[in-house]
Amino acid sequence: MKRVINIEYPKSLANSLRLSVKDFESEIKISSLVKLFEIGKVSSGTAAKVLGLTRVDFLDLLSKYKVSVFEQSDFNDLREDIENA
Repeated sequence: MKRVINIEYPKSLANSLRLSVKDFESEIKISSLVKLFEIGKVSSGTAAKVLGLTRVDFLDLLSKYKVSVFEQSDFNDLREDIENA
């Protein structure tokens, strides 16, 4: 079952970003899923599915938002491994 989220925003917001209403709404959807992935609330597979993308395409999209495909815990584990080597 699909759900819909309605977000109120001033028309000037989309205009200030030089986006059409459709593109602005798409940007809100994409950026919210990217952020949820970044903070570990959704998996890349779930985010990709919601956006209608393949997982690989979603992971590629992360670079546009300067979000790493690796979780922070991965970096911490790697740092610890290097220190213990």
